[in-house]
Amino acid sequence: MKIVFYGANAATFEPGLSEQLEMPHEITVISDAADGAKEAQALATADVVVGVLYAGDSVQNARLFQLPAAGYDKVDMAALPEGCAVCNAFGHENAIAEYVMTVLLSRHVPLVDADARLRKGDWHYWAGGPNGLRTELGQQSIGIVGHGHIGKAVKERALAFGMRVFVANRSAIEDPRITACGLDELPNMAAQVDVLLNTLPLTDQTEGMIGTDVLTAMPDCALIMNVGRGPVIDEDALFDGLKDGRLNGVIDTWYIYPSAEDGAPRPSHHPFHELPNVTITPHMSGWTTGTIARRTATVAENINRLARGDALINVIRSAAG
Repeated sequence: MKIVFYGANAATFEPGLSEQLEMPHEITVISDAADGAKEAQALATADVVVGVLYAGDSVQNARLFQLPAAGYDKVDMAALPEGCAVCNAFGHENAIAEYVMTVLLSRHVPLVDADARLRKGDWHYWAGGPNGLRTELGQQSIGIVGHGHIGKAVKERALAFGMRVFVANRSAIEDPRITACGLDELPNMAAQVDVLLNTLPLTDQTEGMIGTDVLTAMPDCALIMNVGRGPVIDEDALFDGLKDGRLNGVIDTWYIYPSAEDGAPRPSHHPFHELPNVTITPHMSGWTTGTIARRTATVAENINRLARGDALINVIRSAAG
């Protein structure tokens, strides 16, 4: 089969792929622009396209569009040829859960500040001192929006640290260790937690789901975090909720991303970078060597399955449409 890795992001998952394939295939890596004659021909004749975004009519014969990622909101399904299955890949949940727990632990264990102080002879945090007491993560509650791969991974780690865990999800959750509710009860859940974490993907149903009603329900000094997709939290409502300092924020997924026209844009129309109560990171929470390895294995698995004629995994759209 002809396999095309389409774009810089997809190319990250090509090294080591051939060693995991059960039979040899023709593998080509092309640019995001795909503007050369050879690259256009590669897309047109590909049996499998590996990529994270697609629009247009370049893909003509593919039987599989394989995302090496979970989100598929940048893929125009209608533009893909009839009979082309679409599958995604996960494997990022462990990395994102570690990111979340690092953020939360850093708010209770001030290692950097303690180190800087002691280097200057300041024993502010020493055991027995009257003013250096710190709080514990286990004293906190977290509300997780979504109970998919990421939500479940964060839940287990939060429970291990003794946190009280709330989860809002579309479908019912049977887990006696947590307090669960439907997504329509988000404002009520938000009012009860110290941390509100979005893990949801972007769909027509989730866009703007966390808005002013949810953010205003949160207690003073609570933390809002986004590791799902940016627009699941309404951009204007989020900035309004953070700009006066009543809430704190950690934002890893955004509203504006680098493009061919602007390789280093601000990540929002609002100046989140000017707010001292907000930590901003460049959509890095799931980007680890482990994620790359696990997703590459998923891409290889589906290529092998397609070659054998077996059922694909992580199917978003079947070949039947």
